[in-house]
Amino acid sequence: MISTDIQQQISELVEEKFSQLNLPQEPDSLYGPVRYTLSLGGKRIRPYFTLIGCGLCDGDIEDAIPAAIAIELLHNFTLLHDDIMDSASTRRGEPSVFKKWNASTAILSGDAMYAWAFEQLQHYGKGEQFRKEQYNGILDIFLESAKTVCEGQAYDLDFENEQMVSLDQYIHMIEGKTAALIIGSFKMGGIVANSTDPCMKRLQKIGNHVGIGFQIQDDLLDVMADPAKFGKKSGGDILEGKKTYLSILSLQRGSADQKDSLNHVFEKSDASEKEIEMVIDLYHQLGVIETTLKTIDTHYKHAIEQVELFDESPYKSDLMAFLLNLKNREY
Repeated sequence: MISTDIQQQISELVEEKFSQLNLPQEPDSLYGPVRYTLSLGGKRIRPYFTLIGCGLCDGDIEDAIPAAIAIELLHNFTLLHDDIMDSASTRRGEPSVFKKWNASTAILSGDAMYAWAFEQLQHYGKGEQFRKEQYNGILDIFLESAKTVCEGQAYDLDFENEQMVSLDQYIHMIEGKTAALIIGSFKMGGIVANSTDPCMKRLQKIGNHVGIGFQIQDDLLDVMADPAKFGKKSGGDILEGKKTYLSILSLQRGSADQKDSLNHVFEKSDASEKEIEMVIDLYHQLGVIETTLKTIDTHYKHAIEQVELFDESPYKSDLMAFLLNLKNREY
């Protein structure tokens, strides 16, 4: 993705703050995996959305840095635990903490990150420039985001034991698992800027549409992206039998024979490359790839429509460009 001056500024602010966290050296079994996780980087889109949300609402983006760090720590905490539940061996193209250390270490290091996230939010309770209502609002959004992510993950786990899942059920799940932290990022930035209710509602809608579009895009990239760029093997979701936008849609559209073929592969734990290729070929035949692309485009379009309602500013222009780049991402 092309980086603008504002994106570069935000990236530098966020990484500088991460470098100042001053994680203890001992016990290394606890903080070593935390350092390792943060060193893997990632897209850092949630801190960007926090700061850009603050800027959209006429706030000083530097005031939103602690909130941005908190939401990114929360995100990474969820990833450490997700990798345990999924038995994932890689994360961002490198060994996961679960694989590099063990499940117990991943649980404990994730919990430490959650605690460090709350420490960041204390900034708003201790700073005299922030009202009590702002501090309470930030905490409410953070906790609601964390709770909703857990609910989304629970639905995702439930889906593993359900043969049929509707698209509505799936969208509801990803509104929790993926969109919740993106919504929380935008809204925390808005609260830091002491935003009005209409602006907060726009930020909510932007975050929801971006979150849904982003996750469906991940579903598509799992079968279409270059594994070297995407950071994991092509067709991994098919191999794991995960419910995705594509798999659900293909089962809705397929003939009886096609559904049998799809379910045969989805229910296996050792599908061959040839079987995975067969599933992807059916996605093309049934128009699933084309529909998925249109759905992704629609959600980003709705997000951009909400951004357009804000007053003109460098942050508005930057977010518009960022969302267009995000929609066209290859990983």
